[in-house]
Amino acid sequence: AGARATFFVVGELLAGHADLLQELQAEGHEIGCHGWSHRTLWELGESGLREELQRFREEEARLGLESAVGFRAPTFSLDAGTCWAVPLLAEQGFRYDSSVFPLRGPLYGVAGAPLCAYRPQPGDLTRAGSDGPLWELPPTVACLGPWRAPVAGGAYLRLLPFPLLRWLLRRAAAEGRPLVLYLHPWEMHRETPRVALPLLTRWITYGGQGAALGRVARLLQDYRFAPLGQVLGLWAPTAWEVPL
Repeated sequence: AGARATFFVVGELLAGHADLLQELQAEGHEIGCHGWSHRTLWELGESGLREELQRFREEEARLGLESAVGFRAPTFSLDAGTCWAVPLLAEQGFRYDSSVFPLRGPLYGVAGAPLCAYRPQPGDLTRAGSDGPLWELPPTVACLGPWRAPVAGGAYLRLLPFPLLRWLLRRAAAEGRPLVLYLHPWEMHRETPRVALPLLTRWITYGGQGAALGRVARLLQDYRFAPLGQVLGLWAPTAWEVPL
């Protein structure tokens, strides 16, 4: 489809896939950081996250990769209780984050967070301000009156009826904000090895795998996609003026 994407990579997997990651960058894709061990911010705490980010920086430099400017927290674990991560990410050279899920669900999310790209204020992810230390590109949710509907990807992309998924995405796009969609390679491969999980968790985790790749192909026909860093530069031309 000629599309380019951002690949948020778990740091401990960098060395084993260095050739692939270098090839992705050469083809115009963007490599972002998904932590070092895929542990959440809730587990790591501030000192643990700093250590993981420093290890990621050391490894990408050793492998000759371009320095990542974007971060995605495992399990969207950047929320009101972990907002200390925002200045820490800026300190470690990141220009944007895409971890604030702008609705509160059972596992993660920030109720009342802005729906579009913004610079969160230190200590409050629901407030935007020109002095925020980095940019936030939240995963897409659609508005249905006063309610917000998750539609960004993952289980939502696999399990929602496709006509509903497409309609919700069109509603979000009609508001003039860029769509931020995410997916995992294992979600689109029917032969992914499975682990034993409770029935509901198993359905949420593996349901719809057989149809996911076809859905992505159809969305690639509906929209033009680009790496998040590029989208941010188009949406907010002064984005890269955020001081490090």
